[in-house]
Amino acid sequence: MPSLKGLEWTFDTESEKYAKMRPGYVSELYCDIFDKIKIDENSHVLEIGIGAGQATKPILDTGCQLTAVERGHNFCDLCRNKFSGYRNFNAEECRFEDYECSDGTYDLIYSASAFHWIDEAVGYEKVYRLLRSGGVFARFANHPYPDKGRPEMSDAIQRAYSVFMPNSNKPTEYSEAEAAARADIARKYGFIDVSYKLYHRTRTFSASEYIELIGTYSDHIAIESDTRKRFYSEIEAAINDFGGQITLYDTIDLELAIKP
Repeated sequence: MPSLKGLEWTFDTESEKYAKMRPGYVSELYCDIFDKIKIDENSHVLEIGIGAGQATKPILDTGCQLTAVERGHNFCDLCRNKFSGYRNFNAEECRFEDYECSDGTYDLIYSASAFHWIDEAVGYEKVYRLLRSGGVFARFANHPYPDKGRPEMSDAIQRAYSVFMPNSNKPTEYSEAEAAARADIARKYGFIDVSYKLYHRTRTFSASEYIELIGTYSDHIAIESDTRKRFYSEIEAAINDFGGQITLYDTIDLELAIKP
């Protein structure tokens, strides 16, 4: 997502809305991670970019020692409060690029819808260094696609984008070929036994709920306030004109890779 580089700061300005509107991940994904590596109270785990903690609880519930690295001050405070009942949780407020830790510390390093913000070489090389031999890197992300069942509504929404975000790309559904290519990157940095898997689900929103959701997207947050209000009004009207609901078709891709 090179066009979004530099907008990482935006999420932290909407931390509460992000916590409310951004989805978690399917249980099958965690089962596949735990099938790859056993995680228990003796394990040390690092989460890169915890955000509002959408991907954290299933890992914490294993009893592992979990350190989360997050650049956003509001997100760190939110997650420290959210997971205050877990003595095995710690949040470090810093960029992953600046995080200091001994090499070979972690059994599992994972990142949920955050790793694309990090320069590829910097990210993969540091993950490789911080993992122990036999440790696993799990990178996963959610890729929503607008309503397939209401093409007229989708067209109306796209017209609003052409006016208010003319440089944005028309949405395309995330493909298996993209998932395979993205997973294959790990091999360049010495990882072995690289695999990927796709999961699918749908989410349905009212017009007002959908406006709350896109209000957590980095490039949308960065739009000037008055322009953003007019933009959102056009999208909300388009949804209400075609039934009052919009369904997103999510594709979640999971990449698993082992440090030899």
